[in-house]
Amino acid sequence: MDLTYTPEEEDFRARLREWLAKVLPALPPKPSPADWPARRAYDLGWQRTLYDAGYAGLHWPADAGGQGATPTQHLIFLEETERAGAPYVGANFVGLLHAGPTIAAEGTPEQRARWLPPILRGKEVWCQGFSEPDAGSDLAALRTRARRDGDAYVVSGSKIWTSHAEVADWCELLVRTDPQAPRHRGITWLAMPMDAPGITVRPLTTLAGSAEFAEVFLDEVRVPVSHRVGEENDGWRVTMVTLSFERGTAFVGEVVACRRVLGELAREARKNGRWDDPVLRRRLGRLNAEFRALWRLTQWNVGEAERKSGVPGVGGSVFKLRYSHARQELYDAAADVLGVEALDLGRSWVPERLSSLSYTIAAGTSQIQRNIVAERILGLPKGR
Repeated sequence: MDLTYTPEEEDFRARLREWLAKVLPALPPKPSPADWPARRAYDLGWQRTLYDAGYAGLHWPADAGGQGATPTQHLIFLEETERAGAPYVGANFVGLLHAGPTIAAEGTPEQRARWLPPILRGKEVWCQGFSEPDAGSDLAALRTRARRDGDAYVVSGSKIWTSHAEVADWCELLVRTDPQAPRHRGITWLAMPMDAPGITVRPLTTLAGSAEFAEVFLDEVRVPVSHRVGEENDGWRVTMVTLSFERGTAFVGEVVACRRVLGELAREARKNGRWDDPVLRRRLGRLNAEFRALWRLTQWNVGEAERKSGVPGVGGSVFKLRYSHARQELYDAAADVLGVEALDLGRSWVPERLSSLSYTIAAGTSQIQRNIVAERILGLPKGR
C-alpha cells in the first residue's frame, strides 16, 4: 500500500475536517456512561448524522449500502474523526465492525437488504454471542445447541461477555448444530432477534465499573432458518470471516486514540515535572515509535483486505497481538506519569487503564494470536 497521500485524498481530508468542525459543536452532551439506553440513542444519533452526510459505511462495498471508498480514504476518515473528538461507533460496534461486514461478505441478497441498511442508518444495534462460560479461549468448544424444527432452529444454552446485549436488537450467534461432527465442523452462524421468547439477559459489571457486557441465557429460542448466514455446519468458516474483521480492522480508530493519549501524557509530564526523568522520556519515545509502527501495519492490513475482496487476512493477528500489549504499556506509563493521581477514580485515565487489562483477552487471547501467527504465517507445526 502506498503510504503517501494523493491530492484527491488530501482534498477528501480537507472536506471531512470542514464538515467535522461544523457538525461536532452542535452535538448534544454525552450521556452518563452508566445509562446504556441513553448511550444507545446518542450513538445511533451520531450514526444517522454520518449516514445523512454520506460518511456511513465509508469502506463498505457500494452494493452493501456503503460508499465504496478506498482503504486510504477510510483510514483518513478514522484518523480525522478521532483527532476531532467525534463520537466512536459505541453501542453498535458489533453491527458496524463485525456482523455487518460479515453479512456483506457472506449473506444472501435478501439478508444484506434486511440487515445492512438499518445498521448503516443507525436503526438497529447488534451484540455478539460467541463466548461461553465453559469454553474459555477455545471458541470451538461451544455447547449452545440448535436443533432443526421445520423452518426454525430451536436454541438452548448460554453466552457470556455478550457486548451490549441489554440494548441490542440482534445477536450474531454461534450454535452447535451437529454434536457428532468434529467440533470445528458442527457450528452454525445465526442472526437471532433479541426480542424472541426464551432470552434472558443479565448485565455484567467490569473491573472498571461499566456494564457493556452481559450473560445471555437461551431457553428453547426459535430462530428462523432464513436467519442462518452461510450453510448449516459451516459456521466456523463464517466465524473466521467475522474474527478477521474484529482483529484486522475493528481497532483501527483506537490506534489513533492511543497516539492522542500519548501526546496528552507528554504534556502532563511536562506540567508535573516528570518530563525531567530521562527513563520516562525514553519510555514515551519508544511507545510513540510503537504506535507509529502499528499505524503503518494498520495501513498494510487494510490494503491487504482490499486486495482480498474486503476481508482482512491473518496479518490482523499480528496487529492484535502487539496492539493489546502496547495499549497496556501505554496506560502503565500513564500511571507512572500521574503518580498517586493514577488512583483517583474521577480521572479518565483510571477506567482506561483498567480496561486496557482486558485487551490481551478480548477478540482472541494473546495465546491464540501467537498460535495463529506461528501456524498460519510462519508455517510452524501445531503443538501437541
